[in-house]
Amino acid sequence: MYTVGQLGKRVGLSRSALLYYDEIGLLSPSARSSSGYRLYSEADLRRMERIMVYRHAGLALDVIGRLLQADDASAPAILELHLQKVNEEIATLRQQQRVIAQLLGDAQVLRKSRSMTKDQWVALLASTGLNEEGMDKWHMEFEKMSPNAHQDFLESLGIPPEEVALIRQFSRQAAT
Repeated sequence: MYTVGQLGKRVGLSRSALLYYDEIGLLSPSARSSSGYRLYSEADLRRMERIMVYRHAGLALDVIGRLLQADDASAPAILELHLQKVNEEIATLRQQQRVIAQLLGDAQVLRKSRSMTKDQWVALLASTGLNEEGMDKWHMEFEKMSPNAHQDFLESLGIPPEEVALIRQFSRQAAT
């Protein structure tokens, strides 16, 4: 059995965080000592480790509570919804990154921004010897292998939605 302090040290959380988790019903102790101190079992530790994994995934505490109570069939749906939200946030951040880089307008800053434009990507592929036909094949394979990732990638290059739709449509049709 672990006291609040021992469990906190074990998982890297403060005593107050563990007390809050108990208050909201996320992690309640399995027992109490004769003095009334909270005592946590190995099962409680494993539950806390699951909570920590979910927190590292960016899940809110209320969502974690639902996941811990969910059955095996509904848990993936909860995680997929969170993943969809994360993807949307990433797309928004990429758009903000492009706008800031454009506002700065400095080529050196653009290179440090960890983003790439469509023109830079095409130039990179061409410099490796890929011609138009090869680039088309690259898009077809990407679309076939992972359609959503293909869309995310195209959007990350700052390609307008209409052009993304055309590239993906061409990629699907050419592959058939």
